[in-house]
Amino acid sequence: MAKGAAVVVRRLDPAGDTAMLPALADLLVEAVAGGASISFMAGYTPDEALAFWTAKVAAPGMIVLVALEGAALLGTVTLAMDTPPNQPHRADVQKMIVAEAARRRGIGTALITAVEAEARTETRTMLVLDTISFSDAARLYERCGWTRAGEIPDYALMPAGGLAPTTVYFKRL
Repeated sequence: MAKGAAVVVRRLDPAGDTAMLPALADLLVEAVAGGASISFMAGYTPDEALAFWTAKVAAPGMIVLVALEGAALLGTVTLAMDTPPNQPHRADVQKMIVAEAARRRGIGTALITAVEAEARTETRTMLVLDTISFSDAARLYERCGWTRAGEIPDYALMPAGGLAPTTVYFKRL
């Protein structure tokens, strides 16, 4: 990481930022290996993660934000805009990931603030997300003013196995 470089959160350009896909893949693999419940199980490979990000970034209605310090990728979050016709006012927040080495530096807060601003730019007034209950992520969302809608027991498998409860959050913008 560049010394003294400011952290910048910006929208990923699907055409111009393809060189960043391997770093996104590495970040995803690190998160899953570290036990993050973000849809994937232990043993998730860099090739699988690269294929995931290649498709995600190119998918219509997906806005991927990245947190960078110089050229170093510190984190990411996705705003899923592809909603049914009766929900043009809302979007889903997905794949919030902060690199292990960058945690406790405000990167998560910066990503949430940026994804909320991006949603406002896209005229979305309601955001929803889910995360493992009682996790660091859950505490982050609550600190950032998200409202707990409820908990679903045994909703997600953790990467190494075992069921975990998931909490659903929303935020009116």
